[in-house]
Amino acid sequence: MINFFNEDIIYIVRNKTAVRNWIEKAIRKEGYYLQEINYIYCSDAHLKKMNEKYLHHRTYTDIITFDLSEKKKDLLGEIYVSIERVRENAVLFKVPLRDELHRVMIHGVLHLCGYKDKSPADVKRMRNREDYYLSLRSFL
Repeated sequence: MINFFNEDIIYIVRNKTAVRNWIEKAIRKEGYYLQEINYIYCSDAHLKKMNEKYLHHRTYTDIITFDLSEKKKDLLGEIYVSIERVRENAVLFKVPLRDELHRVMIHGVLHLCGYKDKSPADVKRMRNREDYYLSLRSFL
């Protein structure tokens, strides 16, 4: 089950069923089983507070992923997304908002699947997987 929530902003996901199917397909391709993922859309300020409280980082970020899984191949998690940061990044990278949002959404899923993004090699691997899954979207 994939759910979409708003914390302190309002953001409506378009084509929810197709987005869910795309994410579920990516999870299966990674060899995982979907239990539940909650996407929580929020403001920069809200996500920055969470970043400080839970990760001890004093910076803005576009996403924070919490892995709540109890079994190794089961995915259960919460993915917090700053819509403000995603909008700014879409402008910065000159891509449609929808594309940047989908990149961030699949980025969170990949974190739940064990991908890291701390080293340059990890970042490259993560970006390659993001690009691959973005290429599989059939609902645009």
